[in-house]
Amino acid sequence: MKVDIAIRVNGEEWSLDVKPNRTLVDVLREDLGLTGTKKGCGEGKCGSCTILMNGKPVNSCLVLAAQADGAEILTIEGLSGKEPHPLQVAFAEKGAIQCGYCTPGMLLTAKALLDANPNPGEDEIKEAIAGNLCRCTGYNKIVKAIMACTSADRK
Repeated sequence: MKVDIAIRVNGEEWSLDVKPNRTLVDVLREDLGLTGTKKGCGEGKCGSCTILMNGKPVNSCLVLAAQADGAEILTIEGLSGKEPHPLQVAFAEKGAIQCGYCTPGMLLTAKALLDANPNPGEDEIKEAIAGNLCRCTGYNKIVKAIMACTSADRK
């Protein structure tokens, strides 16, 4: 048995037949070829699979694809246009990328934060990224990169 779903991913419409138990991360990676969304713990604890669904960060390993029917989804592949997104530039400039496994989830979480609050404080940034684990950077460079993209820093 399969379920018909319609989703909009990175601005592109998709109609898919999926098994009811398939997770969104698996559909994104295996069916749509969007491998920038990383599959880490599979339990919603690491944040490496974070995408934006209807503008909110979600762990795509915890969302069944059928639950995403009708949703607007943004993955790391859709973050930038012809030029890198300012967050991507800041992460590179501030050295907030090491192994890179957490980076897509961190970037999308940061985008959601800045979309909701263009001028968060350091504590708000730390709270927002608390669900995204990084084993390499120690978080300081990540926080600095996000701070560099706040409206206060751009003035």
